[in-house]
Amino acid sequence: MKVVTAKTAGFCFGVQRAVDKVYELISQNVAPIYTLGPIIHNEGVVEDLEKKGVQVIQEDQLETIQEGTVVIRSHGVGKNVYDRIKAQGLDYVDATCPFVLKIHRIVERESLAGSQIVIIGDREHPEVQGICGWCTGPFTVIRNKEDADQFVPIMGKKICVVSQTTFNYNKFKDLVEILRKKRYDNTVLNILNILNTICNATEERQKEAKHIAGEVDTMLVVGGRHSSNTQKLFEICKKECENTYYIQTPVDLDSEMFQCSSYVGITAGASTPKKIIEEVQEHVRIKF
Repeated sequence: MKVVTAKTAGFCFGVQRAVDKVYELISQNVAPIYTLGPIIHNEGVVEDLEKKGVQVIQEDQLETIQEGTVVIRSHGVGKNVYDRIKAQGLDYVDATCPFVLKIHRIVERESLAGSQIVIIGDREHPEVQGICGWCTGPFTVIRNKEDADQFVPIMGKKICVVSQTTFNYNKFKDLVEILRKKRYDNTVLNILNILNTICNATEERQKEAKHIAGEVDTMLVVGGRHSSNTQKLFEICKKECENTYYIQTPVDLDSEMFQCSSYVGITAGASTPKKIIEEVQEHVRIKF
């Protein structure tokens, strides 16, 4: 059976950087160590860190911690979280992805300048919640066509549009097009400042996944169940290849996935360790 694995599959720069920072703290015997939420959306990595003493906490638990080092994961957090960490007298390591930090600076600056902020993304995702936490004025989160259709611009305000770094690029373009047509008095078009803040790694990963899925008989998308970018990869691949499966480890593989299949494609989300990708690839080649 022929197997092709996407070159862009696996840890992106921001995730690798965040994970490395935690392991670096462990090697320095820093204790206790806390991460604000799982450092990445991968159960295996989180479990390994827990065995090494790293504790996962939520923002509402910050006030219960008296000492230690808090690691801010690549998704980033709102300004008030930094203030709370400092108020507790805790040390912290900021592992926020530089691409996400850039969005924080944009929305803070544009908010202070009086713009209405539009964030295209999933309002439940921690990255988007963090971005919202840097808006000092009115903001709206738009996830789909229905949200875009219902959006009402504020009279007289400029609009600054940004995106969650892992959002589907084609969906972003479609939603922006809907916003371009918004008029609040049928004659005056709000001034739109559209900033495509989807990171390059995400765009490249999605394009490569789409290309591979369009050529293979079976497509495997590897990643944690709570990984937003992996879910988007699955959606993209499913449109190109009906025989697309979302798996976490080789254990999830089933012979039925490969019936009448001679060409298998593999891609993975930004939170998927290289080791797991290699195990899936090897398992497919040997077992099927």
